[in-house]
Amino acid sequence: MQKRFKSRFLFCDRWLDRHAIVRNMEAFQDLIVIVLCLGLFAVMVIQLWGIIVAVTQPLDYKAVTSKILFVLILVELFRLLMVYLQEHSIAVGVAVEVTIVSVLREIVVHGALEISGIHTAAICGLLLILGGLLIVCAKTPHMDCISANTKLCPIVPQANKERQNELEFQYSRRYDEHQPLG
Repeated sequence: MQKRFKSRFLFCDRWLDRHAIVRNMEAFQDLIVIVLCLGLFAVMVIQLWGIIVAVTQPLDYKAVTSKILFVLILVELFRLLMVYLQEHSIAVGVAVEVTIVSVLREIVVHGALEISGIHTAAICGLLLILGGLLIVCAKTPHMDCISANTKLCPIVPQANKERQNELEFQYSRRYDEHQPLG
């Protein structure tokens, strides 16, 4: 009896390739994200048109500010989708930024004085937690960076740093030896 390959499985008496299925599903997900990007872009254009119309009429600062903040939220969501298309992972830092801007938009729309004390405390707690999460995301290098072990990665094992410094020193010494004197 012959063993199956790990990368294949049996379904309805046919051999199907897992890798092909995963590739096709990823392509389909990319298509969904592209459609979402186009939809977000259309909503941004509609909102910008609404801002232009609102500015030409008697000015309602609360409505205009709300629409501007909503466009900024849409821009951040668009950026989040672009990062997903490039890296196929969600950028937690960008998602936290979108959440912070969304919470601040709700405060601006409803007015800080109209919110009860309990809601204000809850919003402050949420913003503190999101701010802490944003700091943690900024200080933690991306997993792709760690696994790639590139020059641009802030975390490079100490042995590699010493080896890289030694190579740079040897290169600069060789370069100085071949230069004509003054």
